[in-house]
Amino acid sequence: MDHMRILGIDPGLIRTGYGVIEASGPERMKLIEAGIIKTSSEEGISKRVRDIYENLSDVIKEHAPSVAVLEKLYSHYKHPATSILMGHARGVVCLALGMSGIELLSLPSTRIKKVITGNGQAKKEQVQRMVKTLLGLSVPPSPFDVSDALAMAISYVYIRGKGNRFCGSEAHGS
Repeated sequence: MDHMRILGIDPGLIRTGYGVIEASGPERMKLIEAGIIKTSSEEGISKRVRDIYENLSDVIKEHAPSVAVLEKLYSHYKHPATSILMGHARGVVCLALGMSGIELLSLPSTRIKKVITGNGQAKKEQVQRMVKTLLGLSVPPSPFDVSDALAMAISYVYIRGKGNRFCGSEAHGS
């Protein structure tokens, strides 16, 4: 794996988490920046998606990632409105990436968790602790939107860098 910057994004309408890491392999990963883009539920949808787009575009311009990783959209039949709202945020994230010409990889959450923790059903706290360990941080990244975004970026390093932590040959496809 060549030296590159990877952007992980955990899209949401209220909070979109993002994390940029620099890596040249699984043993050489470094946190560049991580944070959240907040919007107000009191604002209209058009302002909220514009805010996500503009703020994410700024992150992209500042850090020039080579690739971005998003979690595949999951819809639960008990909460269809949640999926629709997340779809708005995910769509504007895809637009910002597309407008910047950045390669996008979508991965199921179970695959990300399995790469990071060895367990595709891991709890958010487990993922958060492993992100802390893998990036050599003194404290776990918080909130979960940030640690999830960083987990997505880290999973790319293992999957594409062929240094798969826990997945064996299964992790080589997309």
